Formats: sequence, C-alpha cells, structure tokens
Amino acid sequence: MIGFAPLLQLPLFMGMAGDDLQQIVAHTKFDFFKHPAGSRVISEGDRCESVIILTHGCLSLENHSADHGYTVSETVQAPYIIQIERLFGLTQRYTATFTTLTPCNFMSISKPEMMFLFEQFDVFRINYLNILAATTQKTQTHLWHPALADDRTRVIHFLVSHCSVPTGPKEFSILMTRLASEVNASRLDVSRVLNALRRDGLIQLRRGKIIIPELRNLS
Repeated sequence: MIGFAPLLQLPLFMGMAGDDLQQIVAHTKFDFFKHPAGSRVISEGDRCESVIILTHGCLSLENHSADHGYTVSETVQAPYIIQIERLFGLTQRYTATFTTLTPCNFMSISKPEMMFLFEQFDVFRINYLNILAATTQKTQTHLWHPALADDRTRVIHFLVSHCSVPTGPKEFSILMTRLASEVNASRLDVSRVLNALRRDGLIQLRRGKIIIPELRNLS
C-alpha cells in the first residue's frame, strides 16, 4: 500500500487532510510499474487514458514541431506528472515522447479512478482545476507579449517558449536556416546571436544542435 509521503509531493494532493489521504490510500487503485534506463514509456500520439506520475528517476521529454522540422529534448525529474492536461478534452493524446534516462518508477491512476476522486474530494478536484488553469493562463500570456525588437531577444524567446519545463538542460535539434526563419532574421544574424550566447556561457553549439545547460540562466 502506498504511504502519504509520495502523494504529498504531488500538486494533485496538496492541502488534503490526513483523513482524506487515508481514504484515498485505502480505496483508490494505484498501478505501479518500472522501466529500465533507455526505455520508451510514452510515444507522441499515444492515447492518454490515465494519469502517469514519475515517482523516481529521470525522463527525457521530446517535442517535435508540427512538421517535424525541429525537435526539443528536455530532462524532467521525479516527482513529475506526465501531461495531465491531456486526460480530458478535445485531444486526449500525448503530444510528446517520454524515454527513461535512468531506471524509473511510475504510479498511474486510471480515468475512472480520477473521476471517483473528483466526486469525493473537493480539494483534489480544485487542485486539478488549478493545474489546468495555470497551463491555460501561461499559454494566453505568451500570446500577448509585446513585439520583440532585436535578434538576440527573439532567439532567446524562441528557445525559452518552446520548452515545457522552465528549468534544467535542453537540447534543440534545429538547422540554422530553420531557426532564422522562425525568428524572422537572416542566417548570419542568427549565427552571430548564437555565438554571442555561446561566448557568454549560456549555450553550447554542435552541428545542427543548440544545447542549453540550464534554461533559467538563459531566460
């Protein structure tokens, strides 16, 4: 049986009373599974039929542009809830691929069990709504940012805005010509910006790749 401590680390269970947590532990079906390092857990396009929670280990999160013209890879660490916003709504499929970087432990809660928790526990339902609201508000805020005046700011904004997690290392697999097109600048100007960021120690450059050791330092 799962204890209280792992649940209290998750935003879904924050603020819940001990009696409520005891009921959840006693009556909710949690599924547990493990994956070795280098194992694909979820592929882009898979159906989202349960809430999957990383409880131990590290994952690689990989997103593609709509035309698969470039890829963004990120590292996420436990505890981490995988795309909970995809459980309901118009598109109930994952939009990213998740692969284990280390041996990982997971906990999952099926959609019927989630519905039961929504009905029985007000705090749980409010926590879920808060997660969805925060995701929506962040997306809307990006749309209303003022126009970016210079090439350096546009490049940084592109890199930061295409990351799902606001911290940690990132790797962009993108050609210089594609990045120049995305930020509406010349290839030469983008090259100058990237080399300046490299000299500042904010990024590393490889053939066709931009590596960001820590996104917080860039943003």
